[in-house]
Amino acid sequence: MSLTMTTGEETNSPAARPEPGSVPVRAGAPTARDAAAAPRTAVPALAIWRLSVYFGANQVLKKVSLEIEARAVTAIIGPSGCGKSTFLRSINRMHELVPEARMEGEIRLFGQDIYSRQVEPVVVRRRVGMVFQKSNPFPTMSIADNVTVGLRLNGVRTRSVLAERVEQSLRMAALWDEVKDRLNAPAISLSGGQQQRLCIARALAVQPEVLLMDEPASALDPLATAKIEDLILELKKDFTIVIVTHNMQQAARISDFTAFLYLGELVEFDVTRKIFTSPARKQTEDYVTGRFG
Repeated sequence: MSLTMTTGEETNSPAARPEPGSVPVRAGAPTARDAAAAPRTAVPALAIWRLSVYFGANQVLKKVSLEIEARAVTAIIGPSGCGKSTFLRSINRMHELVPEARMEGEIRLFGQDIYSRQVEPVVVRRRVGMVFQKSNPFPTMSIADNVTVGLRLNGVRTRSVLAERVEQSLRMAALWDEVKDRLNAPAISLSGGQQQRLCIARALAVQPEVLLMDEPASALDPLATAKIEDLILELKKDFTIVIVTHNMQQAARISDFTAFLYLGELVEFDVTRKIFTSPARKQTEDYVTGRFG
């Protein structure tokens, strides 16, 4: 499977394609008056252009275009089946593992086309980490080995480097103080919330530039969810975070920008405050206020 640029007059026309640094969305793009509402950078972490994803004959995403700011939290919201997880997994080339998957469009990570033939998928996945809905620590490995498994796969063998990265990653995941005296204990001995933070530490250990989170707190209790949310707010100081969530309150609490997807299309993308207080589209208002979804 490869990602290819769509062709034709519409995509090749200079007038049809946005200038670098613009936000190519269908409606509700962030404007200068909103600059104080969230951090903005000159070069977006991710620039997605007319992204379409197919599984066989079924089109899941339909020409989605937006820019994701660096060192900010972008929430992806929408009802079940609208393509949120598909969008997320497209960003680190996970769909290449599905034979019938096909993609069109372009995704650039800090300016680099991640689907270029010169770019290896393993390099993309090192730069773009992923945390799934259900915590998935390796059950036969210790806490420390779970953190370093990605480093070992990438050829890191020096014990001092591995030990340093274990502590650094667990501290960033707000888990070090809870496990520092039992790093050799099985990872499955941790609570559900701790296991999820361990998975975040594992993703952080390879020092990604972007962290993708697919409903990371949906299976957790309120206390563990609060810890994950506090962690996300802390991590955005150093990482770009894209999170899929069904929880509207969570999206409002932790994100700087919000994209609303419906039936595979991007309905609206804007700073989160505007999405939840004065959206440009009635469909967005109906969704965030609970009238459907």
